[in-house]
Amino acid sequence: MTELDLTPFKAMSFDCYGTLIDWEAGILAVLSPWAREQRLDRTDEELLLAYGDNEAAVEQELPAVLYPEVLAEAFRRTGADLDRPVSHEWAQRLGDSVPDWPAFPDSAEALARLARHYRLIIVSNVHRDGFAGSNRHLRGDFAAVITAEDVGAYKPAENHFRALDSTLPTLGVERSELLHVAQSLFHDHVPAKREGLPSVWINRRHGRPGWGATPEPSGEWSYDLELPSMAALADAVDLAFG
Repeated sequence: MTELDLTPFKAMSFDCYGTLIDWEAGILAVLSPWAREQRLDRTDEELLLAYGDNEAAVEQELPAVLYPEVLAEAFRRTGADLDRPVSHEWAQRLGDSVPDWPAFPDSAEALARLARHYRLIIVSNVHRDGFAGSNRHLRGDFAAVITAEDVGAYKPAENHFRALDSTLPTLGVERSELLHVAQSLFHDHVPAKREGLPSVWINRRHGRPGWGATPEPSGEWSYDLELPSMAALADAVDLAFG
């Protein structure tokens, strides 16, 4: 199935939104009804594409702002780009929506299976309360959770990875024993290459063209294994461990 030997690793770090939580569905649950109200003739994919670069720009410009305000400001900028002003109520609705975003159907079971073999770590562009709400869907047993609120920045900046370096020794894990798992090439696989971390690309958008809400990667990226889902990763691990 793969030439990557999954058995030497002792820990997996995960991006959450896009990998475990269906953030595009969560965003569209607000953007789509707003677009209908505005009589804006855009497909879901067009809305995601219009939104994605704005979120990344806000995260870079305002690294210390909590994620709900990032979402709200990105929505306001998207509305301006589309010549449709976004009201305070609509912006706040998106900002408050993170705990309601659905998990991918395979995420919770896959995490439970992976936890038999690895320490699990979250490395996410979110705030603590938002992830706590998401973990009610995931039911994950995480050894550590590193959020943008904790590190004062958003991936692909290095802050999460410096915090990860500090966390691994407390878990008894060497850096060479860590495998990073993520959907976003822009947010995760570019910095994983920069940091020299082996990584697995969970290609949630396989079969769909374009980048959706995730910006096109602007730096060098690589991955050691591509899989279409978390279930496929859990299956590969079960096979590797026999």
